Amino acid sequence: MKKIINTDNAPKALGPYSQGIISGNLVFCSGQIPLNPATGELNQETIEVATEQCILNLKAVLTEAGSSLEKALKVTIFVTDMRDFKRINEVYGKFFETSKPARACVEVSSLPAGAIIEMDAIAEL
Repeated sequence: MKKIINTDNAPKALGPYSQGIISGNLVFCSGQIPLNPATGELNQETIEVATEQCILNLKAVLTEAGSSLEKALKVTIFVTDMRDFKRINEVYGKFFETSKPARACVEVSSLPAGAIIEMDAIAEL
């Protein structure tokens, strides 16, 4: 049976989807762009700021589900400029120092709302 996750600590969905879903002992987080949940504005002055906001949004969904970043199994990063890869890794590494999930990073031509980065995640409960 699945359970829908919804929290005010992460941005509201921009379309007909849930912030996250629990199924069995897994949490599936929808893609998070660098929207500030308090203001609804993109927080992407730099790729570092945008990366951190995406991770904080994922963290909020995981926390609401009863999980955490430490329990992340897989993260996918979508970025509009692969030249930012090293700078993304610097920020990402601060959040995943000891528990490093499997990961993919792909360059895309565009993302919702003009975002420069998006991340989704799968985690254990």
